[in-house]
Amino acid sequence: MWQLLHPEYINVLENVSVKKALPNYRKILMEKSKAKFHKINLEERVDKAYRILNSCELCERKCKVNRNSGKLGICKVGNKPIISSAFVHLGEEPMLVPSFTIFFMGCTFHCQFCQNWSISQWFEKGNILTVKDIAKMIEEQKDCRNVNFVGGEPTPQLPFILDSLKHVKANIPTVWNSNFYMSLKSMDLLKDVIDVYLSDWKYWSSKCAERLSKVKNYLEIVKRNHDLAFKNSEVIIRHLILPNHFECCTKPILNYIAENYGEKIVVNLMGQYKPEYKAKGYEDIARYPTTEELNKAWKLAEELSLNWIK
Repeated sequence: MWQLLHPEYINVLENVSVKKALPNYRKILMEKSKAKFHKINLEERVDKAYRILNSCELCERKCKVNRNSGKLGICKVGNKPIISSAFVHLGEEPMLVPSFTIFFMGCTFHCQFCQNWSISQWFEKGNILTVKDIAKMIEEQKDCRNVNFVGGEPTPQLPFILDSLKHVKANIPTVWNSNFYMSLKSMDLLKDVIDVYLSDWKYWSSKCAERLSKVKNYLEIVKRNHDLAFKNSEVIIRHLILPNHFECCTKPILNYIAENYGEKIVVNLMGQYKPEYKAKGYEDIARYPTTEELNKAWKLAEELSLNWIK
């Protein structure tokens, strides 16, 4: 059915830009290679991940609460996997569609303009599953190009995700769809497990990040994690174009990508921002971006010869 709805996605893997940025992802889909999680000892990773929950440092907030005993940190994720929904997503990047997307509850950020605020900020109750439930759902997705871990934010649920992959026999690529505020411990756990990192690079200015997402040291952490992801795997970077944030955020992010990654990653410059959640309380982001602002970002991407989509 998805082929009828989106025929343009069928041959997208043959695009030159995809071949440059996602060669290993293509090989898995063409059954010429195995997904990364099939090539390592996941038992050791899972054990290490659950031990971290004794004093949680999965994200850079480093709450250090004992989640194994049921205590909650800022993300409010406990000791069991909990999701909002899971379904075949046809609205992702063309090379990812159809994507079996699992929306996990909770988040390490408090973005004042969050588009998924009911999930990230726990306005929903969520559904508690077992790791074998998650594995079974993944196994059943025979027609999907990948399994896409998102939220909210998947980082607080990393031990459960790794544990579920232990039970997955299907050769399906993994997509880590994240705000990229992971700790070095989490980056180490993800190494050689994730096939495609799908990041959400929101800001260049750490001041903007602290004001609008309530996190500290944003740029230092997110830039570091992008560099690590780029060295280890394949990357798609999303950047949501915010109104009034071209000079402080969009422009320097695109310049950094051009200087450090070039055409070896895909950049999705998203123009669909709308003032959701608490955005009306912040003058700079209380409106939609103008056509001029969107065109300015897209023009810069062209001038920098980025491998980009919108």
